[in-house]
Amino acid sequence: MIDVQRLRILRAVAEHGSFNRAAAALLLTPSAVSQHIAALERSLGHPVAVRSSRGVTLTEPGRLLVEAAETISAELDQVRHAIDRLTAPRPRLTVATFTSGGRHLLPGALDRFVAAYPEVELTLLESEPEAAVPMVRSGAADLALAYHLDGPPPVRPDRRPGLDWIPLMDDPLWLVLPSGHRLADRASLGPAELASDRWVLGCLKTEAFLRRYAELAGFELRVAASTTDYFFAQTLVGAGVGVSLVPHVSLAPSPGLVAVRVEPPRPARRIGVVLPRGRHSRPYARALTDALTATATATATATATVPETTPATEHGVRLVTRYGEPGVTRPVS
Repeated sequence: MIDVQRLRILRAVAEHGSFNRAAAALLLTPSAVSQHIAALERSLGHPVAVRSSRGVTLTEPGRLLVEAAETISAELDQVRHAIDRLTAPRPRLTVATFTSGGRHLLPGALDRFVAAYPEVELTLLESEPEAAVPMVRSGAADLALAYHLDGPPPVRPDRRPGLDWIPLMDDPLWLVLPSGHRLADRASLGPAELASDRWVLGCLKTEAFLRRYAELAGFELRVAASTTDYFFAQTLVGAGVGVSLVPHVSLAPSPGLVAVRVEPPRPARRIGVVLPRGRHSRPYARALTDALTATATATATATATVPETTPATEHGVRLVTRYGEPGVTRPVS
């Protein structure tokens, strides 16, 4: 039988790349770590780690064991949190969410949820997807409102077994300019047309996207300010510091700003919910996911195509349509 404690030690060796660093992290001696790994290899009948002057390299059996150790650790953490919930005086639900999603999607969903389940004690944790997904995996959160830009979602069966990704909506990105900008009257723009401008960054992920785009388009991204808050970024744009790339749900009304549609292929954040799979998914988490789905559907409908001659209002700004979809947003006068 494989010892769970020895799997934990092997996982630490893989994470830190050496017996000495793993020992320090686990508050053990290097000799104790070495003995545990040797005992694990004897019980398995195969070597799991190879030591060299450059550190420790896992063998293929060792890599398989580390993957199993991560799954087992997550399962045990989930069980521990489930037992804690069983002994709580009231049912509890813990939600991890990124900031702009929490601001724009959660309130409407929580109104529905609280009305239906007033007995549930809610806890909300502000967290970016990189931290929120492991929280669901460990049981520290019952669900996470998360997103990704390009590429696959943050949860895939082959990468994070035991979790499900429930897509909610696409949140298109807009180019936000000062109202007096030379290109403010355009229906749409490609970011390359702003190559001579300085940029205000509102998120590390949009920065990564912009840098890849700039490299492909052959221009150097000039950064005037880097923030982790889209609303702060837009105040800087309004002050004339630069231009920015902002998701639709984070657009802030201001008489000094214009939001212009990005030319195809138009980038978007893909927003979704991360849930534990199968028996670990709680009914309350599923109920809140249903409420989020309804709120996201309403939000997506509000950003969908409107008749070309009819101005619509969203977040306090007027949407002027071009080519059958929202094009340029201007403040309502």
